[in-house]
Amino acid sequence: MAQLKVLISGAGIAGNALAFWLAKLGHDVTVIERFPSLRATGLQLDLRGHGIDVMKRMGLEQAFRSKSAPENGVQMVDSSGRRRAYFPANKSGKGLQAFTTDYEIMRGDLCRLIYDATRDRAKYIFGTAIESFEEKDSSVEVWFTDGKTDRFDILVGADGQGSRTRRMMLGPDTPDAFFPFNGVYIGYFTIPRPIKEGEEYIATSYMAPGKRGIMIRRQNPNEIQAYLMCKTESERLKAARRGDVKEEKEAMAEIFQGAGWQTEDILQSLKADNDFYCERLGLVKLESWSHGRVVLVGDAAYCPSAATGMGTTSSMVGAYILAGEIARCCGRADGKGAERGADNKDGITAALKAYEQKFQPFMKQVQEGILEDAGFNMLPSTSFGIAILNFLMGVVSLLRLNVIGERLLREKIIGWDLPEYEEIV
Repeated sequence: MAQLKVLISGAGIAGNALAFWLAKLGHDVTVIERFPSLRATGLQLDLRGHGIDVMKRMGLEQAFRSKSAPENGVQMVDSSGRRRAYFPANKSGKGLQAFTTDYEIMRGDLCRLIYDATRDRAKYIFGTAIESFEEKDSSVEVWFTDGKTDRFDILVGADGQGSRTRRMMLGPDTPDAFFPFNGVYIGYFTIPRPIKEGEEYIATSYMAPGKRGIMIRRQNPNEIQAYLMCKTESERLKAARRGDVKEEKEAMAEIFQGAGWQTEDILQSLKADNDFYCERLGLVKLESWSHGRVVLVGDAAYCPSAATGMGTTSSMVGAYILAGEIARCCGRADGKGAERGADNKDGITAALKAYEQKFQPFMKQVQEGILEDAGFNMLPSTSFGIAILNFLMGVVSLLRLNVIGERLLREKIIGWDLPEYEEIV
């Protein structure tokens, strides 16, 4: 097979991971990112199950470990700050991960780690995006926001939950595939707070009446991460324009006023914060992840939401399988490895179809039932209900049951094995 010319829109984790594998195959890979530089921002995330396996197959475990966040577990506290339950990280290397996994890392560190392993083999263009594209019989013609145009064998949308590539692929007459959870939001930001003597690296979770939750966690000695989570009917937050940080912060402050515990100090820090980001939780669900030579990967195709704990893992595994099926159906740029497909056209069609067939059973299990129940519907809204929840979680932690890992998160995938691709590993 001839060398494929591939355009990836989005230099996040999914886009960089796909570029890593395709460039390793020797294909001509270009990654565009609308931001002027690599977005090495974001708070803590983790890898689970098959995502850990993919990272190891990339040869990045040592580099990952060098950047790991040193979190040892998560505790639940009441309004007085008293610990009611504690769930340690699973450091055994066996079984399901807990809330804190053995593979915790800051989003920016993981994004840069994959980018650094890829940038010498793939071309990165920052500060531009796709204006439009048109599928031809044997290529995709793409017009960029900087006025340039080019043709590619494959166009990949890896531009996140709000993917513009997805909306263009679906067309103006088809509703977008993002399905928001009803009134569920999370605000993320960091707070300068030097570590105290004897303080441990443990995440702390607090539930307040009114379906409000706060979590703080530490990734370094100088600052902590704060998460404001709520299920709310707030019209102000609902009407806030995405990215209007001032309005989003003020709406969040109104919702969390009087929530107790450390809320007032956290809200005071929120006023001065410069890295606040508000996410409206939801998932992306499509019957097909491709059309012609245009294909989606990561959150653009199958965002499972933060409620599953599987967003990063799904992106890493999906990118690996897409690259693996391209390798299997189209071969390497040196002509090795193609099993089927008389030419690039037939090989690409087969590869994109096989990508969906292989990975959709995985994502079906991850997303099943999430749209109907994002977790917040089960949470108590009264002080009495929260007290009962804290008591039950205390019993569960005393018995060392991994309820979070087994019941709430979606790491356990039944009857599905990670494929082996000799062409790329």
